[in-house]
Amino acid sequence: MIVPPLPTLRVVVGGVDGRGDVDGRTGLSGEAIAFFKQNGYLLLPGAVADELCDRAVDLLWSRLPTGSDMRRDDPATQVGPFSEHDFEEGRHNSRRGFRWNLREIASVPLLTDMAYSQRLCTVVEHLLGSGMLRRPIVDGKPVGGVGFDWGAGSPELSMDTTGVRGIYCTLPYRDKAPEPDGIHADAHPFHLGMVALLEDVEPEGGAFKVWPGSHRRLYPTFYRQYDTPRVLAYDHLPGDEGLLHSPEYHAEIERIRDDTPPVDCWGERGDVVLWHHRLAHATGANNRDRMRIALLADYIRTDLDVTRKDPPQPDMWRDWSEALQASEGSYSPQFASEQRLVG
Repeated sequence: MIVPPLPTLRVVVGGVDGRGDVDGRTGLSGEAIAFFKQNGYLLLPGAVADELCDRAVDLLWSRLPTGSDMRRDDPATQVGPFSEHDFEEGRHNSRRGFRWNLREIASVPLLTDMAYSQRLCTVVEHLLGSGMLRRPIVDGKPVGGVGFDWGAGSPELSMDTTGVRGIYCTLPYRDKAPEPDGIHADAHPFHLGMVALLEDVEPEGGAFKVWPGSHRRLYPTFYRQYDTPRVLAYDHLPGDEGLLHSPEYHAEIERIRDDTPPVDCWGERGDVVLWHHRLAHATGANNRDRMRIALLADYIRTDLDVTRKDPPQPDMWRDWSEALQASEGSYSPQFASEQRLVG
């Protein structure tokens, strides 16, 4: 599949006037790097071309089974939860409740080209280090392969890194009572997460939600700096299985829930949020009338297989870019406002 060249786009990443071009030649301003270092996320409006978003949405709808109760041209049929007829519980394609996680298309060239465009790679390498970004394997394995059973509480432990995560959707809740935020930090090894909106999302429309600064508090509570120990699941030994989090992690995640206002990363088609791998986050409840559709991907350095085995470091930025290590974390109130930081 041949993806046409990307048009020139404007991306808010800081600079003298609060804006900067990301066109494959320039990276992030010092202000943007400082904001990411302190808060663990960075909003990049207009980072993915509209036409590519449209093609990705076409790909999503093409994977809905014939005779589905859900129809693309009728939003009234897209309200959750999924009907029994459309329910599917597979590692590569899951439709249940209010979530549709399509992972079987994770290494399709269209999606890997979107996530690893020249302009996004330029931004990511400004954070991870020049020449250190591992590229995906086109037409490789989809996320969620077969292997050991780590237990029902560890859905992400079959994550792979040969492509993107996939296209993830949240259906409108409508009459469903609000639930507490599913705040957590991911456990599988990676450095940066990416969420790209494939269609416009309004506030409280199911967008990605982050807790600013939580990465600095959660990083030291893990047993491994980029990974998490796991306990295999056994039918005859059901008492302990899945992720092995420390008591300090569980206590800190609850404190963060109580003392840190989250940021709702809503926006327009093509907007992207980059986020630190230990940042507390959740999928927001969709209280609007349209399905939230987003492309998710992970970025990792080429040396991750070695550094993931280390315990948390005194300097959590040891393995990141020199620019990030040197940043003193200073940014303007205007930039913070552009990034929707509150408080």
